[in-house]
Amino acid sequence: MTSQQQSVTLTPQVGSHQTAMLQQPQQQLNQQDFDPVHRFKMLIPQLKESLQNVMNIASQNFAHNTAIDNGVKSNDATVQRFDKSLEEFYALCDQVELCLRLAHECLTQSIDSAKHSPNLVPTATKPDTVQTESLSYSQYLSMIKSQISCAKDIHNALLECSKKITGKSQQQGIL
Repeated sequence: MTSQQQSVTLTPQVGSHQTAMLQQPQQQLNQQDFDPVHRFKMLIPQLKESLQNVMNIASQNFAHNTAIDNGVKSNDATVQRFDKSLEEFYALCDQVELCLRLAHECLTQSIDSAKHSPNLVPTATKPDTVQTESLSYSQYLSMIKSQISCAKDIHNALLECSKKITGKSQQQGIL
């Protein structure tokens, strides 16, 4: 629990202005959590710590088992569970992998977006700034119309495919 959450839970009779002040940094934190690169950067120290923990527990377990095998110690001593620490490490690895996949997907979408709509339309709010690589409104409309027609073509192709699939399954059901 963060200190902001603790202060909210510890002081339930906070004024509306103070509550709004406490929620603002929390909202910014939540927005940063959705950024896969920021989340990745936050997970790396946790991953390092978890790996160190796994190695320490493995080392302790090896030493304990060696002592038992040599007859120096009995099996009464409790040692930390290796499988729990390894499971925690793998969970963090999975989160890192998801963050990297999401970042890669965002990058791919950004590249595709720049490829299919590389130039911006000048905005009416900033008429004094001339963008050298911007599209005119008519060029923008024609690009949008071509994208709409492409989407309709894909939609029609999917509909035809679904009709063929359902037609074949109905014919097989009759036989």
